[in-house]
Amino acid sequence: MTKTFINSQEIKTLSKQEKTHLINSLGGFKSVGLIGTKSLKGNANLAVFSSIFHIGAHPPLIALIFRPSPPDRDTLINIIETGFYTINHVNETIFKQAHQTSARYNPSVSEFEVTGLTPEYKNNFEAPFVQESNIQLGIEFKEKIDITINSTQMVIGEIVQIYFPQGCQSTDGFIDIEKANTITCSGLDSYHKTIKLDRLSYAKPNLAITSIASI
Repeated sequence: MTKTFINSQEIKTLSKQEKTHLINSLGGFKSVGLIGTKSLKGNANLAVFSSIFHIGAHPPLIALIFRPSPPDRDTLINIIETGFYTINHVNETIFKQAHQTSARYNPSVSEFEVTGLTPEYKNNFEAPFVQESNIQLGIEFKEKIDITINSTQMVIGEIVQIYFPQGCQSTDGFIDIEKANTITCSGLDSYHKTIKLDRLSYAKPNLAITSIASI
């Protein structure tokens, strides 16, 4: 396959939009989820994020990256003020509605209402889940880290509630998110279904890797 070469000087000459699409797509396929929050005034907010990543399992931590403010980020404000939020996997039946939540609505406007998605409150959790999402996580805010190199912020939360469809969990605890119809994304606006190749055994020196897909 013939490769195109772009150096740092050429990157600097790109328009803002070209550079944004180029660099955002280079990170590969990413997790995409809907972050559900509720303001202190009781307004439900929903926003799509493609900067969700695993921090650790002991305790179960997950992180989000927030772009620089201004403009004010309603999701970030709600997380800091209330201490709770949800992460809801996006599936192929709701990805267009999920994408629409990236529009900048007034804080008094609920993205749930605008997109037709359904806020779901359960088990005394303060923030709304997305009813149409098949995998839902209830998160308790733990820490905010300011990243000075580009004025972004990393928010770390602990997973305190988990909901997923029956039949998606392996005997060793692994959740097959493909069975739950979870999709992925690349860049800022490209959404993808997945095809699992295999699930492999833990890699050790001098030990052959084997398939554990049937576990």
